[in-house]
Amino acid sequence: QVQLVESGGGLVQPGGSLRLSCATSGFTFSNSAMKWVRQAPGKALEWVTCIGSSGRSTNYGNSVKGRFTISRDNAKNMLYLQMNSLKPEDTDVYYCANDRGEKGKGTQVTVSS
Repeated sequence: QVQLVESGGGLVQPGGSLRLSCATSGFTFSNSAMKWVRQAPGKALEWVTCIGSSGRSTNYGNSVKGRFTISRDNAKNMLYLQMNSLKPEDTDVYYCANDRGEKGKGTQVTVSS
């Protein structure tokens, strides 16, 4: 049974930081490229960033480039997203997803003063 469980979201002021985590099981994590996506109610799903299976290659959406960093720990089957210099427009539910498009239930990130 595939499981992806996001955590680490919360309320943060503009300019602040959060680190999201994604605990995975039920598939071969070290063979899977992974990504973070986000979605607000009534809005389309937005791709945020992705990372190759080994962790050597990463890509970022223009809206987060230079502020967010994706990483992974294949020994622990964990995916991470370090988010710095957060803006109100980063407010969304964040999901991690594997290369089969399976994703978790998400974690809410709210950026507000």
